[in-house]
Amino acid sequence: MGIFEKKKETLNAADISALWLQYMGDSMAICVYKYFIKIVEEKKIKSILEYSLRLSESHIAKIKEFFISADFQVPKGFTEDDVNLDAPRLFSDEFLLFYSKIMTIHGVTAYSLAMTTAERQDVQNYFYECLVTSKDLFQRIMELARRQAKFTSLPTIPSPKGIEFTETTGILANLAGEKRPLNIAEITNIFFNSKKTGLVRSLSLAFSQVADLEEVRKFMSKNAKLAGKDAESFDALLREDHLSIPEKWDADITDSTVSPFSDKLMMFHAALLVNAALSYYGAALGSSLRSDITLNYQKVSLHAMQAGGLCYKILVKHGWMEKLPEAVDRKSLVQRPGK
Repeated sequence: MGIFEKKKETLNAADISALWLQYMGDSMAICVYKYFIKIVEEKKIKSILEYSLRLSESHIAKIKEFFISADFQVPKGFTEDDVNLDAPRLFSDEFLLFYSKIMTIHGVTAYSLAMTTAERQDVQNYFYECLVTSKDLFQRIMELARRQAKFTSLPTIPSPKGIEFTETTGILANLAGEKRPLNIAEITNIFFNSKKTGLVRSLSLAFSQVADLEEVRKFMSKNAKLAGKDAESFDALLREDHLSIPEKWDADITDSTVSPFSDKLMMFHAALLVNAALSYYGAALGSSLRSDITLNYQKVSLHAMQAGGLCYKILVKHGWMEKLPEAVDRKSLVQRPGK
């Protein structure tokens, strides 16, 4: 190769990790949104679902380009074998919109992190474009969601009468049984974590009644109960200060027992939401100073880790978990049989 010849671009671990995980998530999303579009009736919600599907399909195409140009293996992800478009309605139209809102929030968070860890400018630009289009999608969802009867907005807080400085963290007073009111950071985190955990409960409830394998049904049923308790623990904190709590969606699940998705897809989806929950719980834990809130986040994080462990055990057992690329195993190279 000549001295001035351009060297072939490669992908580093951060690039591959972000692109690989997004490929898995978006290939799953394509299956999910194709089914949603098949059952939705409300035209405005359908338009949002169609836009979501187009974004996911464009992401898959671009990620394939990155991998192929770097001579890197493209993951299998999820295919048409993982969705049954003839399955009856399992969710209400309003739930489809709520689902899209929460999953778009997860996407925006992931794209922001991926953009700042990528080193190649074209990869950075790609994730920035994902961020911009997801922002547009989120604003469209919110504009429509606010018009829904079940929409619950975050509580409003009165303005302080002047500049104040905290004299105590409130931890000692809380241990003595004298809880200070929730501050704005705690309210925001608790409200949104209740909302996101509520999605886990309702989605797991739906999956528990349609999964093929008894093992998967039992896991989803257990996950629904745990997520329900965790969401209620967040709601209880809000109720103590007479604040509004997020809407609930269990009633928006139909009585269908015909699965629109493969057990593999549903277990992967559960694992995806568990990972997201752990990230959000950890971030919220760092900004909470009341001891009871800290203890609650530790408890729900433990539940999420337990659920995650069961998820991966089932995924591996049935050969559903696609292996992430790893570093070279130098030890096995050294210990290989002689030629």
